[in-house]
Amino acid sequence: MTQDSLRDNIFASRQEAGDFVFDDKVASVFTDMINRSVPGYATTLSMIGVLASRYCKPGSRIYDLGCSLGGASLAMAHQISHRDYELIAIDNSTAMIERLTDRLKSEEHQGLPVTPKLGDICEADISNATVVVLNFTLQFVPLAQRQALIQRIADGMQPGGILILSEKIQFPDDDLNELFIDLYHKFKQAQGYSELEVSQKRAALENVLIPETIDTHKQRLMAAGLKNCDVWFQCFNFCSMVAVR
Repeated sequence: MTQDSLRDNIFASRQEAGDFVFDDKVASVFTDMINRSVPGYATTLSMIGVLASRYCKPGSRIYDLGCSLGGASLAMAHQISHRDYELIAIDNSTAMIERLTDRLKSEEHQGLPVTPKLGDICEADISNATVVVLNFTLQFVPLAQRQALIQRIADGMQPGGILILSEKIQFPDDDLNELFIDLYHKFKQAQGYSELEVSQKRAALENVLIPETIDTHKQRLMAAGLKNCDVWFQCFNFCSMVAVR
């Protein structure tokens, strides 16, 4: 296995309680972790590439905010037919950016117009963007900073550009919310995670990943000046939305 595709067993043994951190240990198993933890993740990545190939204009920029190992960045770069654009991939995890930088040196990805950057996405300069991606990223941004980030993104987009927002969501109906959480946990167990792993990871993410309803996301997007916003993919309590500037 490569350094970014090791088997995720981080929560397989009992450990002291603590918040989830995107450190080197997580980065080393992240590919396996997210594919086994997010239903439909491979489909989401593939279709992000399709959407980018449709909306990326020559001479424009693409932003992958909270890029982790660059899954969305690479999906887009490999599906866009021209090279007349700049794809800026930003993450605040040194371990993730270092691994993405190494991936871009491989024969498979060499020469793609992708620039990895270590930084805070809430302070990123966004300009001339035809495609912006927040792929399971906004959920980790503090609630008080989310509207300002979406506004910063909208202000830096070209008219007709798109924002792709993928999120873990909650449902306004408590019974449905519990149903989808239970189904999701069953999904994770079907992917080989034990009840202990599911429980410990849920506890670690409790104060770090704060989900919101689809309506809350739509209201925030519309308030920032985006339009034609709707869900294009959903499985259990995970969805991906697209909004047009």
